[in-house]
Amino acid sequence: MMNIFHEVCQQSSRITTERYSTSFSSAIRLLHPDLRKPIYNIYGLVRFADEIVDTFHEHDKATLIAEFRKETFEAIERGISLNPILHSFQLTVNQYRIDHALIHAFFNSMEMDLEKKQYSNEGYNEYIYGSAEVVGLMCLYVFVEGDQKRYDQLKSAAQSLGAAFQKVNFLRDVKADYNQLDRTYFPGLDFCNFTDRQKQEIETDIQKDFDAAFKGIMQLPPKARFGVYVAYKYYLSLFAKIKKLRPTVILQQRVRISDYYKIMILLRAGVRSHFNIL
Repeated sequence: MMNIFHEVCQQSSRITTERYSTSFSSAIRLLHPDLRKPIYNIYGLVRFADEIVDTFHEHDKATLIAEFRKETFEAIERGISLNPILHSFQLTVNQYRIDHALIHAFFNSMEMDLEKKQYSNEGYNEYIYGSAEVVGLMCLYVFVEGDQKRYDQLKSAAQSLGAAFQKVNFLRDVKADYNQLDRTYFPGLDFCNFTDRQKQEIETDIQKDFDAAFKGIMQLPPKARFGVYVAYKYYLSLFAKIKKLRPTVILQQRVRISDYYKIMILLRAGVRSHFNIL
């Protein structure tokens, strides 16, 4: 009967991913079936923690995230939780022996969102590492399936991909972060005087992350490569759209990629994969 409980919990993580992110859920479906559940399990935990700090404004967010963190590590230690998101997450952590330091770093960044409104260079790098790079590293544990040598080889690229995704999110979500949450992630930036030059400097930094990430994607095991490549292409396309816009525009609207264009990205990626020209 435990198998039924495991399955129900993991379905909860899958549903969470599908409801919150159509782009990630569609990319996950392109992974080998062996890898899909554990990646859904990671995303479910990440999504719930992020939801606490970004959305639950009428509740004591500090207490909620502290309890969620405590319950996460209790679930990992016990090997069970009645919270389906935490139970499915601990299954993945324990199966793939994910370094607990990555999970601590993630929660540290989530807690930073409760207090920090502006970031220094050091704080910005710390936040990026904990909120995004470690998520890439947790996923990498799954992708390499216990191959520590390959993990070590791809670690830097995985961090670059996570950083690129997060920084693109920062640009995409400037309107909500700045106007609604009063957050400014980019160091030394005043969005009341956001210039083309400042935007270009940020974009140059993001492009470096994308370039470093691509080299790693090409070295991923076949089970993971195509799904990660499609996610990379989704975000690269979003980034290309953002680059075409003036700073005033991204301060006024959230940039999106249409479902039609996402389908085109998938089809093109599929053709390139078929002819082994990723």
